[in-house]
Amino acid sequence: MPHIMEMMGKARVVVKDGKVIEVGIPEVEWCPLFVKLRGVEKMTPDEIRKNMEARISELGMFTENRRLEFETTVVAFGASEIMMSGLTSGFLETTVTVCDGAGTVISGNPALVQGIGGRMSGLIETEPIDAVIRGIEERGGTVLDPSTATIDPAGGVRKAAELGYKKIAVTIADAKTAKNVRKIESESGLDLFVIAVHVTGISREEAQELLDNSDIVISCASKYIRELAKPLVQVAAAIPLFALTKKGKELVIERAKDIESPILINTMPLPVIPEHKQPRELI
Repeated sequence: MPHIMEMMGKARVVVKDGKVIEVGIPEVEWCPLFVKLRGVEKMTPDEIRKNMEARISELGMFTENRRLEFETTVVAFGASEIMMSGLTSGFLETTVTVCDGAGTVISGNPALVQGIGGRMSGLIETEPIDAVIRGIEERGGTVLDPSTATIDPAGGVRKAAELGYKKIAVTIADAKTAKNVRKIESESGLDLFVIAVHVTGISREEAQELLDNSDIVISCASKYIRELAKPLVQVAAAIPLFALTKKGKELVIERAKDIESPILINTMPLPVIPEHKQPRELI
């Protein structure tokens, strides 16, 4: 079974045996984040292939050589960075995320959470890689299903609850899963932090359902998230992160405590969406 990830404008990329074997057409051609990070002015299949090959070369992504722990950050306020800070401070007890070669992972190790998530895009499908699973377990993580590497955030939340955790952050990418984990939160008496990621191209209805059931959402290139969000906190203007609830706001503040560069704090009506900074086209 190959590994499938959506990345850089939601292009479908297929990796098998450590090689990129298929690259789809992106739905967004220009993203300010990739201009800043990689100098990519237009997201083409060739640029996307080069980016995926760089992740394989630099991180061992989708291979048995996967780097699993690091504390360096790619962006200041990404999902993994926020969870890393929440774990480091004790604000969170554990997290439920996904990793190539392992699927759903429960982990309270900040460096592991950042290692597996710092360069992760929209992981759609993966297969078990024994060395990756073993490395995660050696670092205190729990792989939900080592035999299949299933991607199942709701199952991960249930497992985290079974392990005795209450204050849990989980990344999700669709409204159905967001509603499912909220149901588990209620049934199991959890304090769940739902972080919505990989939302480019979702419908208006799904965007509203995600906003209704998430504490934090990273807007990606979603025009509907930008239109409908009523955030308590916004981080950044080009690819905004929105904290939608009081506890989402508190988790973002935990991350802000770890930022060494100066931070501007101000009050104003939100969201703030400068048109010239947004990805082309918002979908």
